[in-house]
Amino acid sequence: MSEENRTAALSESIAIMARLRAPNGCPWDREQTFDSIKRHTLEETYEVFDAIDRRAWPDLKDELGDLLLQVLFYAQMADEAGYFSIEDVAANLNAKLIRRHLHIFADATAETAEAVKQTWDAIKQTEKASRPQPTHYLDEVPQYQPAILEAFKLGQRAANVGFDWPDVTGLFDKLAEESAELQTEVATNDQAAIEDELGDLLFTAVNLARHLKLEPEFALRKANQKFRERFNVMESAVGIDTLKASTPDELEAHWRQAKLKS
Repeated sequence: MSEENRTAALSESIAIMARLRAPNGCPWDREQTFDSIKRHTLEETYEVFDAIDRRAWPDLKDELGDLLLQVLFYAQMADEAGYFSIEDVAANLNAKLIRRHLHIFADATAETAEAVKQTWDAIKQTEKASRPQPTHYLDEVPQYQPAILEAFKLGQRAANVGFDWPDVTGLFDKLAEESAELQTEVATNDQAAIEDELGDLLFTAVNLARHLKLEPEFALRKANQKFRERFNVMESAVGIDTLKASTPDELEAHWRQAKLKS
């Protein structure tokens, strides 16, 4: 697609969004607020992930369009409120990309991906220095994000000042410790204490993923997909009614068979 056609396509998308939000536009679109569409943004993000995981490129094209719609929606509402426009969003992004890629747009050098990341992080720190400073070191990790991502970033940020396990061995020990503490609380049937210990166990697992240089969200998504596939194999083999009527030992046997086939 030519530069002219790309510009025209994006301009049309912006114009359509403005038309939908206009006084004589779509009633549903006009009723939406920044808060009301947040959940749609999250859903669309995960649908993008799903299309990538499935290597479903036509679906990915469609899902990226839905994600772009979220950006246009927020920008249109911000424009209506006088906060900023979609042009401001693009201009801000362009300036940031150039500022953080001085090895491309200026005379800086960065021969490896790691060198690029180090430069990027250094520039981000310079940018943050000009903003109002948070009260506490961990305040820079947003609380309003998926808990698994927040846990990952909290551990990452704490590690930057040396507050971390020296190696992965300590995390395996911590995982065993938290598991034992959870079992102890389960025996008491104290739901508040059980929830607390379960949270500690999950937090430790997320930090284990960080030490292993894995994204816990993606690892869990793969585990979900694996469970789904193996359960489907069981269901196909014996039927859902048989599964419902099976004893725990029989279910375990069906599961072992499914694992052999998937």
